[in-house]
Amino acid sequence: MESSKVRLGAIILGGGRGERLSPLTSYRAKPAVHIGGKYRLIDVPISNCINSGINLIHVLTQFNTTSLHRHISRTYKFDIYSGGDIEILAAQQTDKNKDWFQGTADAVRAYWDRFEQMNASHYIILAGDHLYKMDYSEFFKHHLDSGADVSVAVRPMPVSTAPELGVLKADDNDSITRFVEKPQTAELIAELSEQIDGEQKVLASMGIYIFRKEILKEVLNIEGDDFGKNMIPYSIGTYKTTAYRFQGYWEDIGTIRTFFEANIALTEEKFKFTFYNEDYPIYTRQRFLPGSEIRGAKIDHSIISEGCKIGNATIKDSIIGIRAVIGDGVILDRVYLMGADFFELVPQADIRIGIGKNCEMRNVILDKNVRVGKNVKLINKEGLSEYQSDIVTIKDGIIIVPKNATIPDNYEI
Repeated sequence: MESSKVRLGAIILGGGRGERLSPLTSYRAKPAVHIGGKYRLIDVPISNCINSGINLIHVLTQFNTTSLHRHISRTYKFDIYSGGDIEILAAQQTDKNKDWFQGTADAVRAYWDRFEQMNASHYIILAGDHLYKMDYSEFFKHHLDSGADVSVAVRPMPVSTAPELGVLKADDNDSITRFVEKPQTAELIAELSEQIDGEQKVLASMGIYIFRKEILKEVLNIEGDDFGKNMIPYSIGTYKTTAYRFQGYWEDIGTIRTFFEANIALTEEKFKFTFYNEDYPIYTRQRFLPGSEIRGAKIDHSIISEGCKIGNATIKDSIIGIRAVIGDGVILDRVYLMGADFFELVPQADIRIGIGKNCEMRNVILDKNVRVGKNVKLINKEGLSEYQSDIVTIKDGIIIVPKNATIPDNYEI
């Protein structure tokens, strides 16, 4: 892969506005959203690249990019001897292009002059907001061995998920014969489904593609701005396009519900995805924080990140992010507390960063730097699916406390 003739470069797409993940994306790009207590979503594809031997990485960004750019620049640096580089390419207006990125393919098209000059014979196109581990070198080998012009990573998925995914059909030689982006009718979904591992499933695109460089150049010249909607259907009808069947865990973090459930699932003992793998680590920024202080807490099936101060609390099926402060008498059940960006050594407000005494929370996401007073109850006692106020938001039945928000003493919902 490292020869000058055959080399795989990576293009990671920074995503759009991420409105379905709002308010978590109100202050940051979707790939910069925190996951697993100490990581960000962008760490997943970048780590997959590094673990796969890919050191020519480009990240295309557009919306709310400040924290994403800062995280990448502070975390990922290749030494001068590796021949590698990670480059951030932000949306910009030029003499050739007066508009912002109009879609995933348009983002690559806007920087094609740059990609064409790079020492890569092939490019892998990646999303910056998926949770999975994949050895891209195995995918690349499958692509080369099949003689494909274009390859699509695919995974069997439940039929119920088809309306949200790109669904395809492939023959016994892995050649893709049909592709439908987000099929909506029951008849069409039934037509696309098949028996896989004894169950009726659909073969779904993971949004991960490998192109020969010259083919990618040709594809980008067609009309259309999106890989899933335009480039892949065109490629299937024009070039040799194959499917790479991936069997591991994969989740598209597209909604508050999927984001929340993917995080809470990390607390399970035998979950299919884990950050704990010395042979295949997920990298992130080194912060050199002290170990967490836990004084009398009862903790069950939870993840506690570095630098926390936890009192006599009860924590179950929850993730506690870095520098989190939790008072005595607190009860957390299925809660993702993202923690804080700094230690508040001197109080800057009447309510300090963290969770005050005697609070109870269930099915809650608390973004960075939130201040929760005493005796607060966030339990969605009325079972609301959707709700919006100046203090909290409820989406898909999940209570969300936005970044930097303050919840006063005795507040209940």
